[in-house]
Amino acid sequence: MRTATTTRATKETDISVTIELDGTGRFDIATGVGFLDHMLEQLSRHSLIDMTIRAKGDTHIDFHHTAEDVGIALGQSLRSALGDMTGIARYADCHLAMDEALTRCALDVSGRPFLVWDVEFPRDKVGDFDTELFEEFFRAFAMNAGITLHIANLTGSNCHHIAETCFKAVARCLRKAVEPDPRQSGRVPSTKGQLGG
Repeated sequence: MRTATTTRATKETDISVTIELDGTGRFDIATGVGFLDHMLEQLSRHSLIDMTIRAKGDTHIDFHHTAEDVGIALGQSLRSALGDMTGIARYADCHLAMDEALTRCALDVSGRPFLVWDVEFPRDKVGDFDTELFEEFFRAFAMNAGITLHIANLTGSNCHHIAETCFKAVARCLRKAVEPDPRQSGRVPSTKGQLGG
């Protein structure tokens, strides 16, 4: 079973994340930030990665620490659940449409973290959530998961739709990239014989 649990406790947040890569997209998520919960539910459902996430943060200040630290813990869980990455597909890309919004995602489960974020929002907030925090979440996630992650919004005018296409596109790529590739026959998908730098 490719599963992992990560806990993270600081003066700003207290977080627990459990994932199962070979799941069915079941989720049980409560971060104290409604819109973040909604996006994480999309991430779980469309990646087919089961996720249980609990977070308590200093939301009386703002949502920054909660969003970033959930990204950290989720990324660490993904990296742990992947182990040495033997037999995975490794690469994936996707164009994800939702009404007027279209987002492209490409990722490499390489062990070498990087984020390219080419997404602009027409407003500073969606609901009470600062749109700048989406980049913070994905950066924390990519850096701690050890993945190279490119996200680009190609069209869109509705902030909710833009954000949702980002999460769903990443989800679809994760689903493909972490799946076992039967043609790899237990090999690490790299000519180096290992992933991680």
